[in-house]
Amino acid sequence: MGFAKTLPLVIQGGMGVGISGWELAQAVSRAGQLGVVSGTGSDVLLTRRLEDGDLGGHLRRALRALPIPGVAERVLARYFRPGGRPAGTPYRTVPMLRQQTSVEREQLNLAATFVEVHLAREGHGGAVGINLLTKIQLPTLASLYGAMLAGVGFVLMGAGIPREIPGVLDRLARHEPATLRLHLVGAESGDAEQLHFDPRRHGTDVSQPLTRPRFLAIVASNSLATLLARKATGCIDGFVIEGATAGGHNAPPRGDAQRNERGEPIYGVRDEVNLAAIRELGLPFWLAGGTGSPESLAAALKAGAAGIQVGTLFAFCNESGLAPELRREALASARAGQLDVRTDPLASPTGYPFKIVVLGDATAEQAPRARLCDLGYLRTAYRKSNGGVGYRCPAEPVEAYVAKGGEANDTVGRRCLCNALLANTGHGQLRSGGTTESPLITAGDQAKVLGAFLNGRDSYTANDVLDYLLAGTATSLSAG
Repeated sequence: MGFAKTLPLVIQGGMGVGISGWELAQAVSRAGQLGVVSGTGSDVLLTRRLEDGDLGGHLRRALRALPIPGVAERVLARYFRPGGRPAGTPYRTVPMLRQQTSVEREQLNLAATFVEVHLAREGHGGAVGINLLTKIQLPTLASLYGAMLAGVGFVLMGAGIPREIPGVLDRLARHEPATLRLHLVGAESGDAEQLHFDPRRHGTDVSQPLTRPRFLAIVASNSLATLLARKATGCIDGFVIEGATAGGHNAPPRGDAQRNERGEPIYGVRDEVNLAAIRELGLPFWLAGGTGSPESLAAALKAGAAGIQVGTLFAFCNESGLAPELRREALASARAGQLDVRTDPLASPTGYPFKIVVLGDATAEQAPRARLCDLGYLRTAYRKSNGGVGYRCPAEPVEAYVAKGGEANDTVGRRCLCNALLANTGHGQLRSGGTTESPLITAGDQAKVLGAFLNGRDSYTANDVLDYLLAGTATSLSAG
């Protein structure tokens, strides 16, 4: 009964890198709905914000609340610049994650998610969630533990099959070692590698268990929901049913791949989720993807959903982590009716279709990006000829990718999303020659009608979004 009483009508989507930051999640949770921080890329984003001076001192305050001795001091000693970076100075390099990693690198990951959740929870009694991508495996265990140390209430994961995560949460809540099977390209049957995380390596107080957060799997089919409900390693607490109009990564269409005249993948009847089958699972679910309206909320509730998940409207509000100048440009394009969204089937190194916002001149988003991989979140692990584990990314230089056993065809059209998404927050890396990584904004198809929502406004807040979505709906979210 307690769970049912605390279900939110609106889940704020977890948009990375840093778009769903602590300020946005705090505003939504303070208003009685579920604010969600993104854990994707949070480690590098933390270091870059510290290098830029940590305006307001919020990051330093949260770091010092982390209950692991010495971590705050080490992170601040390496990355904090009291006056910000000197002009023309690039950000410091953060070592890319690997299967085997140092205690200090794990601690940077858990410190980053701890900071986001800790700050998002300040000043109110509402629940806060964290969103992670199943596809991005290497930081997952440490990121979950850091969020749990900060008291995260919900974990949401999609972009893959997060079957092992419920069991991981059970173990981490007891401060026990946890493992994840590492997806390994080229591995033979029975050839398995694992990722390991042991909380006891980090000197935490293990005398009292942590609160185990509720786990919501983000799925695009009722068959995947059924699989997870029956075969997950622990308790699934609900689902977010995400359609192909959602921002960021989309599930590929089922069946033969077809594209429209713009080169976008075509979705059909086979991609529609059978909500009757979802209801039969007996777990709460939320609808996502093009659901950012009061009419969509009413329709979701009528269909038996607990509510909706909304990302796009929150992505451009004042509290989002989108760089202010990009937000102003996007909203100006929306007011002028010139904002478009295109689903690119090739841009993402993951192979999933990816939504790209086009502002005004459609040629701008077609500009080529330098091929590189120096952040490494979207790398794929593969079995090397010598038996070891290697890492490659189809957005890195073609010759390097092929030398690692990759197919040249897989590199066509790929872009370095890691650097582009960090640039969206105003923390793009400075490159040789004085250029800075350019942004690549992502949003759902609903951004095409953002101008109507603005209704002449130059800006809006997270509360404006909630007031719009919940108009005429009983909105109380019990603290019990």
